[in-house]
Amino acid sequence: MKDLDCIFRPRSVAVIGASTKDGSIGRELLRNIIDYEFNGMVFPINPKAEFIHSIKTYPSIVDVPDQVDLAIVVVPKEHVLEVVEDCGKMGVKGLVVISAGFREVGGEGVKREEQLVQIVRKYGMRLVGPNCMGILSGFPDVRLNATFAPGQPLSGSTAFMSQSGALGIAIFNLTKQLHIGFSCFASVGNKADVSGNDLLHYWAEDENTEVIAMYLESFGAPRVFTELAKKTSKRKPIVVVKSGRTEAGSKAASSHTGAMAAPDVAIGALLRQTGVIRAGTIEEMLDIILAFTKCPIPQGNRVALLTNAGGPAIMATDACVNYGLKIATLSEETRKQLASFLPAEATLTNPVDMIASATEESYRKSLALLLADENVDMVIVAFTPPVMVNPLDIALAITEVKRRYSKPVVSFFMAEEEFFEEFPGMVPDSPPIYHFPEAAAGVCAELYRYHLWQQRPEGEVRTFDVNRGTVQKTFDDCVKQGAGYLEQLDAFKVLEAYGFPVCKALRVATLEDLREAGERVGYPVVLKVAGREIVHKADIGGVTLDISDEKELTWAFLEMKRNLSVRGIDEKNHKFLVQEMSQPGKEIILGMTLDAKFGPLLLIGTGGKYVEVMKDVTFGVTPLTDLDARQMLESIRGYPLLKGVRGEAPVAVEVAIECLQRLAQLVTEFHGIAEIDINPIILTPDSKDCRVVDVRIRLEDCAEENA
Repeated sequence: MKDLDCIFRPRSVAVIGASTKDGSIGRELLRNIIDYEFNGMVFPINPKAEFIHSIKTYPSIVDVPDQVDLAIVVVPKEHVLEVVEDCGKMGVKGLVVISAGFREVGGEGVKREEQLVQIVRKYGMRLVGPNCMGILSGFPDVRLNATFAPGQPLSGSTAFMSQSGALGIAIFNLTKQLHIGFSCFASVGNKADVSGNDLLHYWAEDENTEVIAMYLESFGAPRVFTELAKKTSKRKPIVVVKSGRTEAGSKAASSHTGAMAAPDVAIGALLRQTGVIRAGTIEEMLDIILAFTKCPIPQGNRVALLTNAGGPAIMATDACVNYGLKIATLSEETRKQLASFLPAEATLTNPVDMIASATEESYRKSLALLLADENVDMVIVAFTPPVMVNPLDIALAITEVKRRYSKPVVSFFMAEEEFFEEFPGMVPDSPPIYHFPEAAAGVCAELYRYHLWQQRPEGEVRTFDVNRGTVQKTFDDCVKQGAGYLEQLDAFKVLEAYGFPVCKALRVATLEDLREAGERVGYPVVLKVAGREIVHKADIGGVTLDISDEKELTWAFLEMKRNLSVRGIDEKNHKFLVQEMSQPGKEIILGMTLDAKFGPLLLIGTGGKYVEVMKDVTFGVTPLTDLDARQMLESIRGYPLLKGVRGEAPVAVEVAIECLQRLAQLVTEFHGIAEIDINPIILTPDSKDCRVVDVRIRLEDCAEENA
C-alpha cells in the first residue's frame, strides 16, 4: 500500500479551487496547509486571482511548472471530472476531492461518481473522497493539514479514519483538548476509491502509527477487514466506533437464529474475533485512545487504588470488579512501608486511602511503593482536591513517579474543568487523567483485554473429513422443488454427512410403517410431526416423548393426527418421524443465518423451546478457529451449567465446540444455505451419548458445491 504515500507523504500539493473569499473552504484549507507548516511546495489553483495568502496562483493544474504529487479538489461538482482528468494528464498520483454532489445525492450524482472512478483508474491515481473533509499527515517530515477544520491538531502517534466530515471536525477539537496527536487523519466521505481497509493496511505498516482508530458508518468489504484487522491488532490496538447499531428493517426470519440476529450482531462478532476494541461512544473511544497512547500494556489484571477520599475509591473498586479486574492484595512489605509515613487514620489495604491531608509527597511515595509491588499490575490514582492542595502539584508528582516504572498508571481527578483544559498540554507525558472512576476502570479493563488478545494463539480453522456429495445431492433435490426448507429427514442426512451425532430417525406415513420404524429404531422412541412449513412442533402437539412400546406408539400416532386435524393442518403438508430417544442432558442450540454483507453468521447458546425468550446466545463469523468456537461457547451465561454445578457431572463441551466448527465448514462450503437451526443438541457427560435432536435447514434458490 505504498501508493498511499502520494496521499500522506507528498512533496508537493496543489489546491484546486483555492479562493480569495474569507470563510470559503478553498481559502481556509489553503490557510491550514500554510499554518501547519507543510514541508513541501504548495500551488494554489485559481484562474481569477494572482496571489492567495501571498502565494502565487496558477490558472490550472496544467500551468504548474513543477511535478504535483497531491491535488486537493475544491471546485463545484460540475467541474470535478474535468479537473481530475487534467490531474491525470499531468501525472498527479494523489487526489482528495472535497467537493460534494456525488453518490450521496443519488441520481446524476451516482453517475458522476462512477465517471470519477473511471478517470482515477485510467491514470492509476488514488482518491480520497469525494464529499469529505480532507486529510492530515502529522509525520514530522511532512506536516500537511489538508482539511478545512478550524484550528491545528497535534502531531502524534494515532491514525484516525472518519466516514463523517462533521464528526471529524469535532474529533479534531476533542483530541487537541486531551492532547492526543495524529500521525494521520482521513475523512473518507463516499469511499469511492481509498477505503477503510486501504487505510488499515497502510497504517499497519507505518512506523509512526501506534494506535489506529476508526469511526465507521458501513463496512465495504468485511471479509477483507477481518483478515487485515486480525493481523494488525496483534501489533497495534484498533479502536472502532460503529454507528447505526439499531437500524430498522432487518429481514424477517423464521429460524431462532435469524430472529435473534439483530443488524448489529454480525459487526460485533467480527470485531470481537479480530481483536478490535469496540467503543460504544465517541467519548469512550477517546478515553481508550488516551490510555493506549500514554500507558504500557499490563501483564495482568491486578489493580491497586490510591486515593485521598474514601467515596471515589469505593466507586472505583466497584467499577473494577464490574469490569472483571482483580483488586490486588498488597504485600506485607508494601503495607509496612506505607505505614511508615502515612497518618494513623490512613487505610493501608487496597484501596489505599491516605485521607484528605495527603500531599503531593504522599502521592509520590505511595504510588512508587504500589508500582514496585509484585502483586500489582496497574494503579488507579484518585484525587479529590481539598482547598489546601493544588491538583497540578499532585498530577506532576504522579507523572514524575510514572516515568520510572513500566506499569500502567491511570487517574481520575474530581477537579475543576480549567485543570483538564490546561494540564494535558503542560505535561504531555502525564498518565491519562479522567473525570470519573468508571472511565478509569474501563480503560484499565481494555488495556488488560488487549494484553490477553496479544497473548492468545492464532487458533486453527479445522477441516473435517465429510461427505459433500450426499449434501450436494440433497440440496439439488430441494432446489428442484423450489428451495425453501428441507424435509426433516433430509436435514438430518446433511448433518450426518458432516459428522454431527444425529439421532437415528425414520420417516413414516402409515400404521404399518410405524410398527416397522419402532422396531428398527429401538424403544424408547420419540414421535414427531415433520413438515417443511411447521416451525414449532411442540406448539401444535407435534411431539410425543419417551414412547416405550408399539401400543404407545400407535396411540401417539393416531392422537397426533387428530390434533393436527383439529388445528386445520392438512395431512398433505406433513409427515411423521420415529426417532430414537436421547439420553437426558443439557440442551444447547447451534445456528446460522446468512447476512448479505458478512456472509454466514454463526450462533451458539442455551437451547430448548425457550431460546428466543432467554436469548442466552452469542454470534460468530467465518472463518472460525477452534479458539473462536471455544470462546463463543464459554461466553454464554449458561456455560457454568455445562461444566457442572451442585454435584452434577460436567457434560462433553468438546462435542459442542466441534459441532460448531463442523457447522462453520458446512456453511462455508455450501453458499446457498439461508438459515440453519440445530435445536436442541443434547449434551451428556459421555460424548458418545450426545445427540442432535432437531434441525431445520432453509435454502436459497441455489446451493453451490464449494467455496
